[in-house]
Order: sequence, then C-alpha cells, then structure tokens
Amino acid sequence: MSFKNCFRCKPMKQLSSEANSSYGMERTLGAFQLVMLGIGSIIGAGIFVFIGTAAGQHAGPATTLSFIIAGIACICTAFCYAELASAIPISGGSYTFAYAALGELPAFLIGGIILMAYCLSASSVACGWSGYVQSFLLDYGIQIPAIFSKSFGQIITLDDGTTVTSLCDLPALFITFLICTLIYWGTELSAIVNAVIVVVKMSVLLVFIIIGVTKIDPANWFPFIPENTGKFGEFGISGVWTAAGVILLAYTGFDVVAAAAQETKNPQRNLPIGIIGSLLICIIFYIAVSAVLTGIVPYEELNVAQPIAIAADKMGIPWLVNFIKIGAIIGLTAVILGLLYASVRILFSITHDGLLPKKLAKIHKKHHTPYIATIAIGITMMFFSSFVPIDKLVKLANLGLIFSLVFVCIIAFYLRYKRPNLKREFMCPLMPFVPLAGIVLFLSIIFSMPGEIFLMGLIWIGILLLIYSSYSQHNSIHK
Repeated sequence: MSFKNCFRCKPMKQLSSEANSSYGMERTLGAFQLVMLGIGSIIGAGIFVFIGTAAGQHAGPATTLSFIIAGIACICTAFCYAELASAIPISGGSYTFAYAALGELPAFLIGGIILMAYCLSASSVACGWSGYVQSFLLDYGIQIPAIFSKSFGQIITLDDGTTVTSLCDLPALFITFLICTLIYWGTELSAIVNAVIVVVKMSVLLVFIIIGVTKIDPANWFPFIPENTGKFGEFGISGVWTAAGVILLAYTGFDVVAAAAQETKNPQRNLPIGIIGSLLICIIFYIAVSAVLTGIVPYEELNVAQPIAIAADKMGIPWLVNFIKIGAIIGLTAVILGLLYASVRILFSITHDGLLPKKLAKIHKKHHTPYIATIAIGITMMFFSSFVPIDKLVKLANLGLIFSLVFVCIIAFYLRYKRPNLKREFMCPLMPFVPLAGIVLFLSIIFSMPGEIFLMGLIWIGILLLIYSSYSQHNSIHK
C-alpha cells in the first residue's frame, strides 16, 4: 500500500468539474424539496420509539435537556455541512468532503463507515416500522404469523405458552423492498411521495402537541433530573448525556441532504437551506414533543416501544392512539426513504471514483437513477432489517453516525484555514468555535457508549482497510 497515494486529495479543478456535472441524473430538487427530504429523514424512530428508552431508562423528564444537547451538537455540524456543501456541491456528503481535504484512504474509510451507519439505521427504522404496523393490524384482528414477525432466530412466546423461532421480519422486508423500488423509479417521484409523507407526520405531531399541552400534569416533571441509581447512565447528569446518545439517531438525516447535490438545482444556495432549515424545524418539534410527553406520562412508564401512543391512551382519546400509530408508520416510511436514498448516492460516489466496482455506478437510461447501486443497497438493508435484532443495529449505527459527524466538523475547520480562498456561498459562523463545540459534544456522547460497540466498529474498519488495500487503491481513477 503506497502511503503517498493513500492521502492524495482530489484537486479543486476536478471538484469544480464534478460539481457542474449531474453524471446523467436529473437536477429536479429545489430548496423546498430539500427541506422536506431533511425533515422526512430526521423525524422518525427517534421521536416515535427511542424517546421512550431515553426517558424511561436514562434521563426522565430531563430527556428534553438531552434533546437540546444533541440538537446543539447537530446544529454545529449542520453549519459545517452547509459550508462544505456550498463549496463542494457533489453527491457523497462526508465521503466527498474527506476526499477533498484528507485524501483517498480517509475518504474511503469515512464513506464506508457512513454507508454502514445509514444501512443499519434504515434497517433499524424498518424494524420499528414493522412493530407499529403489527400493532395497528392487531387492533383490527389481523395478526402476522409469529415466525414472520421478528428478526431471524428470536424466540417468540405465543398466547398458549408455547414458543416458536422466527424466520424473518416479513413487514420489515416488505417496506424495504417497496422503498427500494420507489427510489429505482426516479428521484422526482421519490421527492413527491416524501413531501406528502412529511406533511402527514408533522400534522400528527402537531395535533399531539396541541392536545397534549392541555393534559399536562406538572407533577410529572419533578424531579426534573431523577437521582442517579448508582450506575453510570441511569439518571442523574450521566443519564442526561447517555440519553443524548440514545436519541442522537433522532437528529440524523439532515446530512442526507448533502448527498443529493447532483440532483439539486442551484446546489450552492439550496443545499445549506435544506440542511439547516430541516434541522431547526425538527429541533423545535422534538423539544415540544419531549416536554409534552414527560408532562403527560410519568417517566417510569415510558420505557415502551410506543411511548407517544401510551401518552395518547393516557389522555383518554381513543381515536388519537390510532392517529398516532398511522403517523408513526408513515413517518418511519419517510426515514427509510431518506436513508436508503442517501446510501445509494454515497455508494455511487465511491464507485464513480473507482474505489468499488464501477458497474455499481451505472445510470438507468429511462429513470436516470443509479439502479445497480439501488438494488445492492436494497438487498443489504432487506437482510439486516429481516435477520438482525434492532438493538444491535441501533448501537452500531449511532457510533458510525457520530464518527462521520465529528469528521465533518474537523474537515470544515481544516479547509477554512488550508484553503481560505475556496468559494463558499455559505460560511459557518463563529469559526473555529462552532466546529470545536460540535466535536467536544459528540466525543462526550461517544464516551457514554458501551465498549463492545467500539470493538464492532474496529472490525468494520479492518474490513474496509482490507478492501482498500486489495482492490480500491489499484482501481482508483486518481492513481
């Protein structure tokens, strides 16, 4: 492995040429569609599922504070993303930014890690989607056979006390296939479907907030930070930070916007609007929902898979329960759509540079989409969502996402001073304090994660290094 070649960066002349090319894809996305894409990718499992774990196991009513901490960290990164996207408006997100600043091998590792994180995140959301769908169908007397209701190998206890072993999560398999087919058909159609879904799920959350405000019992907010149990991460100050790590997945998705550069009209202007606009809207909604939720339901009762549905039931409004379940199903669909879309675009960028087989980058003549990459990502996600338990998916996905966000802050800081004359339509304010604040906040969240997750991450990095040394460095178009 040539040390010098491993750290070769893309020259600015080539970056400029790539920014002006759509590689056969159509530029159909404007600022509104990008904001909708961001919101669709952000609001999902974090607010409909993981907020219950954060409140019930870690932070109690202070989950609202955890959302603020995670939101501030993500805002810092969003400013960095916006600056980099306006300067280097090319599909690939953090992979492309790393290639311009740090070199080929760091870019390949970051691209591989974010690709893993997106695939695992989408798969975990598909599992959450499956849970809500099965609960909704059960309300109407429809039950999925137990052997097709959970990921492979999980033991399920039936009503008569007998047990069966699940073969696969059929609903998760179905929704992943459906979204993969939609993305295969074309970006404009996907954007229209996503915008409709976003309007529906935001309406559901808005109704929950408006009605929930009238049902709050202030006593449920005290003590605001429950006393620590004596174990790190179980309430107290450490619990607030641990909860921030649990719900971090609730904010990821704004970075998906940067992956749409090649299909965006006027990307230097519209990408920053999409990135920052979608995140700010979601932060406001998250803080409001978490405050209302913990005000309605005592935090000890929130450690369930459907915390917002529990709150609706607590309010004594039967129709609201089903309304929220429908909103969760629709909302989670949009998250899968956004993450699968971004995964395909990142894979396309990596293969376009020759670091993976170029057949993956082929564009469909009719639909103008990277269809082979779409099929490859779809099959991967169908496997993970159907055969791997959700808890393992979430933990490793969070580590990968935090890793990539930290590097975006580092790259924005580095390029600002390494290439000060690089044209930037948007500039991150208060440089270098904003990226440094993001790095510190994310690292503090990382240290609250269990040790075995780091081991799994190191194994994946080892696999990426093996791929790079045996294939990528020899087939790079920049060698």
